[in-house]
Amino acid sequence: MYFNSQGKDSVTYDAIIVGSGISGGWAAKELTEKGLKVLVLERGRDVKHGDYPTATLETWDVPNRGQLTEEEWKDYPKQRRTGYTVTQFTRHWWVKDTEHPYYETQPFDWIRGYHVGGRSLLWGRQSYRLSDIDFSANATDGIAVDWPIRYRDIKPWYDYVEEYIGVSGQNVGHPQTPDGVFQPAMELTCVEDHMRQKMAQIYDDRLLMVGRVAHITKQGGHNGRGNCQFRNRCIRGCPYGAYFSSNASTIPAAAATGNLTLRPFSTVHSIIYDDQTQKATGVQVIDTETLENLEFYAKIIFVCASAIPTASILMNSKSDRFPDGIGNDSGELGHNLMDHHFQIGARAQTDLFDDKYYKGRRPNGIYIPRFRNIDKASQHKDFIRGYGYQGGGMRAGWWRPAEAKIGKALKEELSQPGTWGMNLTAFGECLPYHDNKMTLRYDKLDKWGLPAVDFDVGWKENELNMRKDMQTQAAEMLEAAGFKDVSVYENNSNPGKGIHEMGTARMGRDPKTSVLNKWNAIHAVPNVYVTDGACMTSAANQNPSLTYMALTARAADHAVRELKKMNI
Repeated sequence: MYFNSQGKDSVTYDAIIVGSGISGGWAAKELTEKGLKVLVLERGRDVKHGDYPTATLETWDVPNRGQLTEEEWKDYPKQRRTGYTVTQFTRHWWVKDTEHPYYETQPFDWIRGYHVGGRSLLWGRQSYRLSDIDFSANATDGIAVDWPIRYRDIKPWYDYVEEYIGVSGQNVGHPQTPDGVFQPAMELTCVEDHMRQKMAQIYDDRLLMVGRVAHITKQGGHNGRGNCQFRNRCIRGCPYGAYFSSNASTIPAAAATGNLTLRPFSTVHSIIYDDQTQKATGVQVIDTETLENLEFYAKIIFVCASAIPTASILMNSKSDRFPDGIGNDSGELGHNLMDHHFQIGARAQTDLFDDKYYKGRRPNGIYIPRFRNIDKASQHKDFIRGYGYQGGGMRAGWWRPAEAKIGKALKEELSQPGTWGMNLTAFGECLPYHDNKMTLRYDKLDKWGLPAVDFDVGWKENELNMRKDMQTQAAEMLEAAGFKDVSVYENNSNPGKGIHEMGTARMGRDPKTSVLNKWNAIHAVPNVYVTDGACMTSAANQNPSLTYMALTARAADHAVRELKKMNI
């Protein structure tokens, strides 16, 4: 039983937003700027822009040159197997596996950060639009359910979001990667440009371009944020605000309206549903520090906690009307869990450009958009959908293997730039399988009384066949472009490792087969919106965060219009 001693009036808002990451920050900005009084609930600590303790430190400023000790690694047994994220520079961003355990029927690498801003402080900033081929893919292939929207529905919101956050890139007229509203593009290195030119000569269905990233590159900054300094320390937090994060952009914008209340250390237990009105009336919250039970009320609720916590909250929101979780009439809640499979590709070297180098540490790479299964000519017999490549070309640095030398000879050798190399890493689409799912373990409660998550997600034949082609084509493109010493690689890529969790509360046209409608509202509870990765109906192969932002802005606009009409 939850008892609120403060009185309902003092804890009632126009809107409640669960989560302060990429989607939650955008919901806060849009709803407050439209005049609503908004409460943002974040389960972790507060982080204000600039509160980035390792942003300016060098490797010699931290213990063990940034590496964790074996004793420290004991808190991160599952994150350790990913091979990245947790260092002395970043471990304050990531939760400890020992404090936030989860279970795996099949391996799933769940990487989480609980703090204001969430993973918007930590994302790779790659920003690509989905295209018509992506929004119609399920219908075309007869897979899962059809998206309830098409590219034309979201295009104006892509424009709106890109202009606000600042995305550097180029318009290249490529239908699988729609053009957008861009800041000046970052420059390719000479070896990358060499490959771009070679590909243009060899292929009529493929191109190489510099990656599109949410970094400010135009002179004078943008929306109060500074320019990218090409430090490539983004994961530590950017004191210049040069890359988009909730902390540097949307949350300050929301706060400037005077309509924002931000409450950290607030873990949402469930959504309160009223059988009489058939609407949600608020949320039940556990104070993360004191364990006090609280209730907050609102006319609109945006659940933006990221795909897995969002699904957990919805599944835990049980009532007589929704015994299996709020909005779960379809039985699809928690199912269709997707991620991108990657860490496969090829690398090579070249003897060209020994007299050239590059300036700064560009926080970006190259991008080769999808070219498989676009039309009959590009159709592959062994899999549907497709993949794109990220990567880049640079000279080997001092960390490269050196000949057997010591002392002065070793220093002299390593003081010279190494050979130019080129790497292509593929990111492939995962299909939305009903049996790829997460469930709640009510026999395993955490310290806040919440059930633990159990994952049962795996790559299937379509993904495994795609991976063979991802590797083969990477090697063939490098060889065709004249590179030498071409070698292929494949590293372990469990679901979750791509950190693009999607699909646990999918959008659709039919309440019998989906959780959300075309406006990202729950079919049966129209004042509850879900706009993070949980809403995705298919995964495409592009990085999805830009789509979350566009969908959030679109949903917020719809919610306010419906509120004014007194429909919700």
